[in-house]
Amino acid sequence: MELKERVAYIVISLLASVAIIGVVLIFVFIAKEALPVFFNPEIKKEVNLRTFFLTRDWQPIGLEPKYSFLPLIVGTIKVTIIALIVALPLSLGSAIFTAEFAPKRLREIIKPVIELFSAIPSVVLGFFALMTIASWVQNIFHATSRLNAVTAGFALAFAVIPITYTICEDALNTVPRELKEASIALGATRWQTTVRVVLPSASGGIFAGIMLGLARAMGETMIVLMVSGNAAQITLSFLDSVRTIPATIAAEMGEVAFGSTHYVVLFFLGLILFSITFVINYIASILLERTQKRLRGER
Repeated sequence: MELKERVAYIVISLLASVAIIGVVLIFVFIAKEALPVFFNPEIKKEVNLRTFFLTRDWQPIGLEPKYSFLPLIVGTIKVTIIALIVALPLSLGSAIFTAEFAPKRLREIIKPVIELFSAIPSVVLGFFALMTIASWVQNIFHATSRLNAVTAGFALAFAVIPITYTICEDALNTVPRELKEASIALGATRWQTTVRVVLPSASGGIFAGIMLGLARAMGETMIVLMVSGNAAQITLSFLDSVRTIPATIAAEMGEVAFGSTHYVVLFFLGLILFSITFVINYIASILLERTQKRLRGER
């Protein structure tokens, strides 16, 4: 190995190690701040884990503060479902068209434009949703409130589309050309080849893209903070205002006293959210790696 290659290898290894260590340190810090929920007797008097996961009220300010995980996770799930319903057909359809049907010149335009959405700040998407999408949703669905799970989900879809599109399009492009040519040689049309050969071959990568989009939707803060209504309630209607876990942390962390019960509970919520998104991203990375190995003929 030449000196330049050795230096490059060392630099890349160091950068990768720094990234991994950074993630580990973030997790350790969040866990350290959240541990008093389990071991501090004074905090355990105010926050019982049984009631935290089973009750319905989130009222951290009052004579008798109430902390409940349920309305926050319900709000997060509602917003995420709407975002995925809107984003997945658009991102997957765009990926299929770009990878299999679009002319080369058109492909070079579509892909950068869609990926450009990821460069739009979340606050800009939230402001756009607040000014326009909220009114459209209220007029179409006759919602009592402009700020609700549907509005937040539609806005959140703009943040989910770029990452899901990119992963799905890359997965479709990794399918060997020989498989497509063999299918066409047997008399299949381009659409039949896409549906019966390309999509099954790239299914792992496509599912990885969906999982990463799911993690992105669950972890988004600013958009849902601006247009979800921030009402911690459990209802069946998606047209009611909701409050998500990231929005709760962002809205209340700046107002709590250091080391207080409220402070510790917010870090506990952060620990739960970190764990959920970590598991989702880990599953997505495994699926993507398996898809690439399978397409390369490896086991």
